[in-house]
Amino acid sequence: MSVPDYMQCAEDHQTLLVVVQPVGIVSEENFFRIYKRICSVSQLIMRDSQRALFIRYRHHYPPENNEWGDFQTHRKVVGLITITDCFSAKDWPQTFEKFHVQKEIYGSTLYDSRLFVFGLQGEVAEQPRPDVAFYPSYEDCDSVEKCIEDFIESLFIVLESKRLDRATDKSGDKIPLLCVPFEKKDFVGLDTDSRHYKKRCQGRMRKHVGDLCLQAGMLQDALVHYHMSVELLRSVNDFLWLGAALEGLCSASVIYHYPGGTGGKTGARRLQGSSLPAEAANRHRPGAQEVLIDPGALTTNGINPDTSAEIGRAKNCLSPEDIIDKYKEAISYYSKYKNAGVIELEACVKAVRVLAIQKRSMEASEFLQNAVYINLRQLSEEEKIQRYSILSELYELIGFHRKSAFFKRVAAMQCVAPSIAEPGWRACYKLLLETLPGYSLSLDPKDFNKGAHRGWAAVQMRLLHELVYASRRMGNPALSVRHLSFLLQTMLDFLSDQEKKDVTQSLENYTSKCPGTMELLTLPDGLTLPPVPFTKLPIVKHVKLLSLPTSLRPQKMKSLLGQNVLTKSPFIYSPIIAHNRGEEKNKKIDFQWVQGDVCEVQLMVYNPMPFELRVENMGLLTSGVEFEALPAALSLPAESGLYPVTLVGVPQTTGTITVNGYRTTVFGVFSDCLLDNLLGVKTSGSTVEVIPALPRLQISTSLPRSAHSLQPSSGDEISTNVSVQLYNGETQQLIITLENIGMEPLETLEVTSKILSTKEKLYGDFLSWKLEETLAQFPLQPGKVTTLAISIKAKLDFSCQENLLQDLSDGEPFLISASISQLFSAYCAVCGLRVGHWSFLRLLLGTL
Repeated sequence: MSVPDYMQCAEDHQTLLVVVQPVGIVSEENFFRIYKRICSVSQLIMRDSQRALFIRYRHHYPPENNEWGDFQTHRKVVGLITITDCFSAKDWPQTFEKFHVQKEIYGSTLYDSRLFVFGLQGEVAEQPRPDVAFYPSYEDCDSVEKCIEDFIESLFIVLESKRLDRATDKSGDKIPLLCVPFEKKDFVGLDTDSRHYKKRCQGRMRKHVGDLCLQAGMLQDALVHYHMSVELLRSVNDFLWLGAALEGLCSASVIYHYPGGTGGKTGARRLQGSSLPAEAANRHRPGAQEVLIDPGALTTNGINPDTSAEIGRAKNCLSPEDIIDKYKEAISYYSKYKNAGVIELEACVKAVRVLAIQKRSMEASEFLQNAVYINLRQLSEEEKIQRYSILSELYELIGFHRKSAFFKRVAAMQCVAPSIAEPGWRACYKLLLETLPGYSLSLDPKDFNKGAHRGWAAVQMRLLHELVYASRRMGNPALSVRHLSFLLQTMLDFLSDQEKKDVTQSLENYTSKCPGTMELLTLPDGLTLPPVPFTKLPIVKHVKLLSLPTSLRPQKMKSLLGQNVLTKSPFIYSPIIAHNRGEEKNKKIDFQWVQGDVCEVQLMVYNPMPFELRVENMGLLTSGVEFEALPAALSLPAESGLYPVTLVGVPQTTGTITVNGYRTTVFGVFSDCLLDNLLGVKTSGSTVEVIPALPRLQISTSLPRSAHSLQPSSGDEISTNVSVQLYNGETQQLIITLENIGMEPLETLEVTSKILSTKEKLYGDFLSWKLEETLAQFPLQPGKVTTLAISIKAKLDFSCQENLLQDLSDGEPFLISASISQLFSAYCAVCGLRVGHWSFLRLLLGTL
């Protein structure tokens, strides 16, 4: 036997093996449609004896494994079901002949067989045949399950006859010696009359009868026969069959203690058409003596035996701890025979499944470690992949996740071994994805923002490189870019300077053909890969929203009567929402942005790479109002310190705008970086109110600019100083030019004047103007210009001013200098504002 069945478990020893195969040309879809229905009838209660019969179906089974049927009867093919298409009566003889040829392959062990014919109708299909079932089509075949039940009952009848024939002690008859294939040549010429030989024959036959009893649902009889077989075989040192007897004893005990099965499939042991027998309804309780009644035990007619028989069963059944000890002993005997490698390997797998239920992980790992080093024949690449995959699943079953990931990764590498003509890169990639949890690796970059790094970074980087390479060989460049971006983003802290250069160079090569995007990538098996924003290229440490320049900054405007328009609201205290108010206060900023004006956000960034980092198309991400982000490009020196970067944009509508983050293009990868996903970022707030567009007024005068300022301006004012030189009594006209350089019309103009306190005594109308001509041009449309004439007249009182009189006697002119902000104030209001609302004023002053 050369092909191991890695899916075997202890309860398989009580199953009958049935092979289901197509005959002739049958589509794969149709075959597996019927095969699935056949497999649904896997457990049945026999009507006469009320015993449970379990069936194990296979659509492929190596004929050489069938030769080990006497050694362990569950390996023997006892049933054959064939499926074929036949649409005309003239094809029927050839089809039936193929059926007989198929039967000859397993003919020495078959109990019964069936041929399912689809498509044939007429006289041939109407003739009753015990081993053939005709169906008009694959859709019209309602009686398939009923036919399978009848087939299983026929298998049971043959099984019972064989069990009774082998179990009956016929005095004087010679017991045949059961052998495995490689033993037959070793027993040629032996003395068949020796006591040693007879004990060997008796021990092997007892073991064989125990197998038949187990398959026939007679658990107690099986336990008795296995115990007797162990004693006989141990006395003659027949180690191979002794190991089989011990394994049979273990299997029967496992079935007794764990009626739900050890294969890990929920509901796999649930009987069809009947409730579980009393035995299956009870589980082993450590330290308690259990008495179970098995209908039909030690009987052939289904009559319940005396309950004293249950005492024997409890005595013969192994405890959960003894089961593992006997498995170890059986495996040690198997290891003595080179040709029993498959038996030894499968026994290890069965023991591991039992230990997994017992939650004895360390002991299970010892069995698996032994299974790894069992030498079999030269395995094909496909068999190696299967072996490593099953080892991975078993390690996962016992909680050894990293070990499981290791063997799964070995299986993935085996899919693309150099000896394979057509490497399976898709299978390799799929297996590599399954290893990620074992290495504490997730493909969601958000999982790496939660705290300290988990797992071995060196192994994780190696695995990510393998994913990149496998996805490229699959012909999916977008997948390669996504994995390489993930590697650079999450493993940046663990990459050496040279590795950073190599990874970024590879990424640029990939993105030159397929740029990286922020879209979800969906794999064929349904797995979705989230986008990977480059929040570390560059690293942002501080975000600050900037107010508009003073000349564009909106101001709360006083009404024409000089009083503020305020809307008061009652103060209501609620401790429930106090926390939320605090959060809103931290996010909300106390200045405003204006619709249509350029707004700025300052970032403090630094470059962690050992080379110059070029960031393209860097712009703001906002929500709340329509916003036009103006992209910028920057180049950061290698490993730079904090570097200020200003991002700008223009809000197109009014409302509340929230700066959510920024977008970049680095190494050909487009990234949307959200502030919430940035670790350690300081920000003064991210929400600003955007008010409607306001008018802009540019003021210029006919007077020259003053060389010095008479009074410093406050931060909220814009002032320009001009000078004029007048003699006392002289009058000069000042022309002020008003230009609407905004997009909104100017509706109202108000001019006021204020004289600073001075030691000279001024009297009379120092400044005078008339607004009629100017206001006649209002509303002043965008781009229009108007003028305002102001008359400046110097009238001073020279009484008691000796110094001043002396200066005048010298003929020097008297210099009067004043600030334009003190001489002139213009107030503009947007048409339609109502009392009780906030109005805003902005003055944009040019050269006065």
